Amino acid sequence: MIVLVGFMGSGKTTVGRALAHHLQLPFTDLDDRIEAAEGRPISDIFAQDGEPAFRDIEHRALGLALSGDGVLALGGGAYVQPRNRDLLRGRATVIWLDVPLEDALRRVAPAGHRPLAKDPVRFAELYHSRRAAYAQADHAIPITSDDPSLAVNAILKVL
Repeated sequence: MIVLVGFMGSGKTTVGRALAHHLQLPFTDLDDRIEAAEGRPISDIFAQDGEPAFRDIEHRALGLALSGDGVLALGGGAYVQPRNRDLLRGRATVIWLDVPLEDALRRVAPAGHRPLAKDPVRFAELYHSRRAAYAQADHAIPITSDDPSLAVNAILKVL
């Protein structure tokens, strides 16, 4: 299993789909899987049940997703959780898509479902607070372009 981690706007889903297509493997977006299983958007889970409840759901969904093979994209906060890093250790190759802060903000600002992007100060604080966790991935891929094929080629070189 290849697992892509990184901050929102790093391209986990876009690069993940392209990588899976190239490798002829199934692609899964963990957030999409959670929303389908719960029957509601993640923002509703956060609002109605709180972040701890969401993180429990996310952890269970991650364990189930690891039972197969393919490319898996995690939500931006999933890899920050130590128990998720522990679950992945030895069961997957974890790739950090390391996007510059300015590019992440530019990419997510137009998305209405990302309220954090409307507050650049909080966005930057969260970005910087997560970097140490992301750095524990098996490989870091600098994201230097909006062209996902460049990231795919860089990932293929480290696999």
